[in-house]
This record gives sequence, C-alpha cells and structure tokens, in this order.
Amino acid sequence: MALEKLQVLHALDVADTQRYHVRAVVIAGMGFFADAYDLFCITLVTKLLGRIYYHVPGREEPGRLPPRLEAAINGVTFCGMIVGQLLFGWLGDKVGRKKFYGKTIMLMIMGSFLSGLSFGNSADGVMATLCFFRFWLGVGIGGDYPLSATIMSEYANKRTRGSFVAAVFAMEGFGVLAGCIVTLVVSATFQARFSAPAYEEDPAASTPPQADYAWRIVLMVGAIPACFTYHWRMRMPETARYTALVARDADKAARDMSRVLQVDITGEPDKVENITRDRGDYGAFSRRFARRHGAHLAGAVACWFVLDVVFYSQNILQEGIFSDVNWVPRARTMSALEETYRVGRAHAIIALCGTLPGYWFTIAFVDVVGRKAIQFLGFAMMMGFMLLIAAFYDSLISPGRRIWLVLMYTFTFFFANFGPNSTTFILPAEIFPAHLRTTCHGISAAAGKVGAIVGTFGFMYAAQKADGSEAAETGYPSGIGVRASLFVLAASNALGILFTCFLPEPKGRSLEEVCGEGAEPTIRDDTDVGDSKILPL
Repeated sequence: MALEKLQVLHALDVADTQRYHVRAVVIAGMGFFADAYDLFCITLVTKLLGRIYYHVPGREEPGRLPPRLEAAINGVTFCGMIVGQLLFGWLGDKVGRKKFYGKTIMLMIMGSFLSGLSFGNSADGVMATLCFFRFWLGVGIGGDYPLSATIMSEYANKRTRGSFVAAVFAMEGFGVLAGCIVTLVVSATFQARFSAPAYEEDPAASTPPQADYAWRIVLMVGAIPACFTYHWRMRMPETARYTALVARDADKAARDMSRVLQVDITGEPDKVENITRDRGDYGAFSRRFARRHGAHLAGAVACWFVLDVVFYSQNILQEGIFSDVNWVPRARTMSALEETYRVGRAHAIIALCGTLPGYWFTIAFVDVVGRKAIQFLGFAMMMGFMLLIAAFYDSLISPGRRIWLVLMYTFTFFFANFGPNSTTFILPAEIFPAHLRTTCHGISAAAGKVGAIVGTFGFMYAAQKADGSEAAETGYPSGIGVRASLFVLAASNALGILFTCFLPEPKGRSLEEVCGEGAEPTIRDDTDVGDSKILPL
C-alpha cells in the first residue's frame, strides 16, 4: 500500500542548501580528514621504521621491515576497520547514529596518540605494541564509515544529497595531503637540526637517534583534528529519519528538525505507526530483505571489494615509479630522514595531481550524471589504463618513456576517486531502509577492507618477479610479476562494471522512495522550507 510521506522527512528533502548542511558536512568531514591521515600516514614512515629498528651492520642496503611485519602493521589496521564497520554499523541501527558518533572519534584519538607512544624492550616489542594500538585506531576509523555516511545522507536534501556525502568523503584527500605535509615538515626540521650522511657514506650515522621521535610525532598529530571534531559531534541532534522511522518517536523528530530548520513541523505519530507497521521488522539476513534488497547488497559488497582490491594494489607500481623518476632515489644514497622527506614529497605530488581532483570532480557531477554513471566510468577508465600499462610495461619503464607511466598511474588514481572510490561510499547510505542503513553500509565497507587486504598484501607478493631475483632484496617470494598482476587487476575492474548493474540509481529521489519505505508525499510542495532560517545545532 502506498504511504504518505512524513512532513518532517519532506521538509528535509526539499530544503535549500543552508548553513545547517554545511555544518554537517564539516563535522562529518573532519572525522574523515582524521581517518585518512591516521590510515595513510603509516605508509610514509614505514621505511624509517625499518632503518631504525632493523638495521643490520655490514649490509649494503639500509634496514627494512620484514615483509610479514610490514604486512602486520598495515593489515592490523584494516582488521580493526572491519570490526568497527560491522560493530558500529549494527549499533547505529540498534541504538542510533549519534549515540556512538563520539565514541568512534575517541577511539581514533586514543589510537593515534598511543601509536606514537609504542614501547618495548626490543624492536619486535615496539612493533607489537604499535600493531595493538593501530588495531583499535582501525576500529574507530571503521566505525566512522557507516555512521558519517548515513548521518549525512539522512540530513541532506534529495537534490544535492550525493554532493554532500561525496564532500564528506572528499575530506579524505585533504587528510592524505595533510599527512604528507606533516611528514615533510617533521623530517625537514629534524634533518636540519640533526644532519646525517648518506647510508653508503656512514651506515650507522645515517640514522640519528633523534629519528625515533620523528615517526612518533607524525602518528600522534593525527589525534589533533579528531579532538576538534568531538565537541561538535556531541552537539548534533539525532537524524530525523532514525528518530521517526526506527525509534518511532515522531514528536521528537519534529521538534529536532523544527529547531534546525525553524519551521513548524507536526510529529504525525499515527502516520509513523502506519509506516512502521506496514514495513514490519525484518533483519539484514531475512528472506524479506533478500527479496527486496539482496541484489543491492550483493552489488554494494562486490563493488566495494573489487574497488579496494584494485585501489590498494596500485602500490605495486608506486615504489618503482618513485625510483624511476628519481623522486625517491636508491635508499643507500640517502640518510633516513632524507628518505622520509622524499617519500612524503612523492606521495604529496600524487595526492595533488590525482587524488584530490578526482574527489572534487565527483562532488561537482554526482548529482548531475548520477552515481552509477560515475562508477561505470571509473571502473572502465581504470581498466583501460591498467591494460595499457600492462601491454606496454617493458617499454614504459625504459629511460625516456617513464613520464608516460607516471601520467597513466596518476590518471588511474584520478578515475578511482572520480569513480568507485567515492560512489561505493555514497550508494550504501542511500539504497537501504532506515532500520538497516548503517548495518548494510558497514557490511559493504567491511567487504571493501577485505579487498584492501587482498590488494595490499596479495598483489604485493604476486607482483614479485617469477624468477625470484628480487627475493634477496625485498624478502618476498617469487610471484607472477607486475605485468601479469596488472592484467588480473584490469579483469577485476570488469567485475566492478558488472556488479554496478545490480545497484539502483538514487539521484534526485528521496531515501524512502529509493528503498521503498513510502511513496512521494501528497502534502503541498510549496512548504516554506527553502527560505527558512537556521538555528545553531
């Protein structure tokens, strides 16, 4: 039976873009800024950790983290994220989006700060405590995914909802860039104060004792933006969609949104009762959910998994590209702090040229052409560039042609972000019913992080030369090589295109219309919401 829409939800859907929306984007976006900083900054100091804790006297090359330990330091954060995405996704539907919104930030603050205080009587002891603290950091970061995406989608109007959710996720790009900038500042400051020779000149002196403070400072700075976010998150009201459709408190939803929009809104408890009674209570693993949304969940899970396999596997080209274009020379020709500086600079260039522009193109076009079109385009372009790189790999790595490899690598990042890296975050927050929205987003995001583990570590092993010639230098066993790995990744993008077909297009539609929780409203469309004033949250 068709259901009239609640007045409070209609008011949110037709409201013009106002200060209230901008504030919600900033509050949720600053959390993602901190998420990205905390998640990616470890990559910038990994080489420094190897030099400090795993230096072997007499070796021609500087110390580096053992492959299994490097995998553990990065992988444990992904494992924590999987736990956080599933746990806080479920809690967001059970007790409310706002209830644990501050808790995730607290976990991030403590995880960032304590990671910088990692301790132990040996190198392995320090790495063990670092892994422990980064696991809990990952739980906080993971919990932020379903809560931030859902809160923003439920606050936004239907005309620009995609851009608002994309803007929250785009703060990830600024977080990555901030990590690079902090690394550059810290390493340059320490290098100027504690000058050290290159490793090939004096292996012992190339890593000054004070370098042990540098990586700790980089990790601990991640707690600062999270601290600023906590206060504002605690002041946000619960979303009207959760309060009305899940908690079934129509009067409170109307009061909260009347205060925010400064519009007289009635609670309509009878209508809420009708909607929730006709909807019924069904779980994410029920037959009813499988009939109505099973294909949507399968599409969201598969697309995010494939995307993260491809996105995180691009590291297989990164080190070679940085070395080939002389952004990061051979390790033995630099001191530890100089290498850290050059790694930070190389990542900053990629972030500025490929990562950030892709996010902001998504913001500009996601409500114009739609989520699925951008996702199709992103997967198709990544597949095309990876096929080109794989087909001409031997030629592209030869002197004089490496600039083409850098350009195609950068455009691959661009279309990942102006594509599925953004839309896989947006879509699960729009296509599922309110009482299962954060749960399904958490399941989809967790599948993505499983893909990140496969992409980061599976392809790091797979990309090693088949003849085993790199084993002595890298510590990895033989694999199928970079070229064959790129062909496999190109085929993975084709799967992403296929599973995108399972998803509905939410552009310009209310959340209730997309997921089938009600029909379009029969109340007048001239509700005076667009010209309403805003009260502070």
